[in-house]
Amino acid sequence: MSDTDPFSDLGARRGPDGTTISVWSGSATRMELVIDDAPHDRVVPMVRDEHGVWRGTDPLLVPGRRYWVRADGVDAPGNRFDPEQNLIDPYSRGLGRTGRGDYRSTIIDETFDWGGVSKPKTPLDRTVIYEAHVRGLTRLAPLVPDELRGSYAGLAHESTIAYLKRLGVTAVQLLPVHQHVDEQRLVAQGIENYWGYNTLSFFAPHAAYASRDAQLSGASAVTREFKGMVRLLHEAGIEVYLDVVYNHTAEEGEDGGPVTSLRGLDGSAYYRHDADGRPVDVTGCGNSLDTSTPAAHRLVLDSLRYWANEMQIDGFRFDLAATLGRGANHVFDPQHPLLTDIVTDPGLADVKMIAEPWDVGMGGWQTGAFPDGWLEWNDRFRNRARDFWLTDVAAARSNGLPPTGLGSFASKLSGSSNIYAHDRGPLAGVNFVTAHDGFTLNDLVSYDAKHNLSNGEDNRDGTDDNRSFNHGVEGPSDNPWVGDTRRRSMRNLLATLLTSSGVPMLTAGDERGRTQRGNNNGYCTDSELTWVDWSTSPWQEALIDDVARLIQVRAENPALRPIRFGVDGACTLSANDIHWFGRLGGALAPDEWNDPRIRTLQYLASSTPEHEEFNRVLVVVHGAETSTSVTLPRHLDVTTYTALWSSDDSSLPDTCAAGDEVLVSGPTVVVFSADGSQEPVDPAPAEQEAPAGHETPAEHETVDEEARVGRDDDASDGDDAASDTAAVSDTAAEPGQSA
Repeated sequence: MSDTDPFSDLGARRGPDGTTISVWSGSATRMELVIDDAPHDRVVPMVRDEHGVWRGTDPLLVPGRRYWVRADGVDAPGNRFDPEQNLIDPYSRGLGRTGRGDYRSTIIDETFDWGGVSKPKTPLDRTVIYEAHVRGLTRLAPLVPDELRGSYAGLAHESTIAYLKRLGVTAVQLLPVHQHVDEQRLVAQGIENYWGYNTLSFFAPHAAYASRDAQLSGASAVTREFKGMVRLLHEAGIEVYLDVVYNHTAEEGEDGGPVTSLRGLDGSAYYRHDADGRPVDVTGCGNSLDTSTPAAHRLVLDSLRYWANEMQIDGFRFDLAATLGRGANHVFDPQHPLLTDIVTDPGLADVKMIAEPWDVGMGGWQTGAFPDGWLEWNDRFRNRARDFWLTDVAAARSNGLPPTGLGSFASKLSGSSNIYAHDRGPLAGVNFVTAHDGFTLNDLVSYDAKHNLSNGEDNRDGTDDNRSFNHGVEGPSDNPWVGDTRRRSMRNLLATLLTSSGVPMLTAGDERGRTQRGNNNGYCTDSELTWVDWSTSPWQEALIDDVARLIQVRAENPALRPIRFGVDGACTLSANDIHWFGRLGGALAPDEWNDPRIRTLQYLASSTPEHEEFNRVLVVVHGAETSTSVTLPRHLDVTTYTALWSSDDSSLPDTCAAGDEVLVSGPTVVVFSADGSQEPVDPAPAEQEAPAGHETPAEHETVDEEARVGRDDDASDGDDAASDTAAVSDTAAEPGQSA
């Protein structure tokens, strides 16, 4: 142990006299190490140092050996000392189970041959994330051998990797793979936590996701299978991100929650409490990790370092990340030491860090507030994309007009510069239309309301703010017109996701129209309802092709994936210069940005080359169900537009001249390459942000607390109209003037 770092050697460390187990507790007065040495347990007294680290050493602690600790200490709010309680070592890298089903820390053999395979280190602007569940992705995959389906090995099977490569995604983001357990409430109901947001150990991989052979072989084999999955994905150039839950643990609430580790060692130091010793729960799960304390802070950092280095993980998505940024006063601080350390720690260099930037506590919605180096889920992008293509269209059917204009939508297309600080750039936002929680893409266009009765909570769980549109029929429909309009809406949403500035995230199965039959909270269902269905009809095959083509278009056109925000009057390398046009090929007047009757927008994005060739793309967005004639803009040296992709099934001319009129059915997205000079003409591209028009007053910041009970759920603030709005009176006077 370092004299200056009391936490430097926690967990199991092999030495000349055997393996030493080191556990921190500032409140314990006695601790013992118990080793499984059947038929009798071997008890080793542990010795405390001046920093509160307890140590015990024994030669029996070899790979495969199970052990646990017991602690006694001073009663204090949050502490549940019991000298007879068997506790998991918080730093144990493997877990085994007794015949009674109890978990025990296990020494593992960490040797693994990486075969010279290194991390892909995909540039952030080229990153396309694919959020998936380890079991759900391959449980029904016909080309994966039966014994590997739903496992780490199944995810890395050659057929799975071939499918991911066909799509063109660059990273898989896995729902929690830390060892997790079911909440007591779910156990009593006879159901389980499928998503896994109930962590038992921050170091051990979830054993049930390993193949049966690996599970029977023990914790070391489970870890080897996980590493093997990562190695094979890396060989294919695919990064691996983990959805991690450091905001709370499986010990639930202090009143009746299980005592498995931290609470039995020093709950007063690991969990949040107010000045009177009462628990502070900002997660909705019964407890909140207190990252203002050195022990909890270090536990999170050490876990990240282990997964990033020993397990070779490329990125992390932090569930309810706002909780990690709360200080001793329980208030969120963007400069919280842990948030800073996560993105500056040398052991975590080049690792992508993604925040779910909210929790359910006061001041919990923090989208845009995280420090430089962090990426954030952009819930405003999700909301506005859904509104534009779904609820606005529904409103137009009912009332003749949608409620808002184009301004906010344009802002989201161009990188949400009203949300993310200029220095962070557009890649600070992870754009998404759907995620694991909420409707699937297919259900988003097929249901107006959630249908969660199978969850056993009388349809009370899950958000009611879906911003969905069933296109005239609730649920499945044999009406060909309804099916066509739904599929077009899916294509429009996917096109918006994959042509917008920022980092796109696709949810597994959306590219093939997966449905959960209207259930928008599948956290407790491990069945065909939540697994990816690999059977494919012709329209699904076509949708897969559309997604693959859109990802290809994004990869081949750097104008669609700027790294920086531009600055008005200056040339910013690796930004893009966006010019906005209306239906007739000229600039929108200031009042037109706010006019709900205006539903057609063209944006011409030109790259400002730094590492790639100059590139220019025109995206035409038509958000009404009626057809319209669009005049392709005459701009600088652009002479021709070549169609790259369209959500309209009908044919478009392959090549059009600047100034040509094109008939566009609706609603539709069309992507063109814009051809002319091979070098940028504008010496000073303007700021990338759209001249976002005025819209309805912002809703209050809200978090969906009703649905957040022991599982990961969504939070939404509604669009902030004030920050979305930019002055347009000085920027829209001339046709095609840069915004």
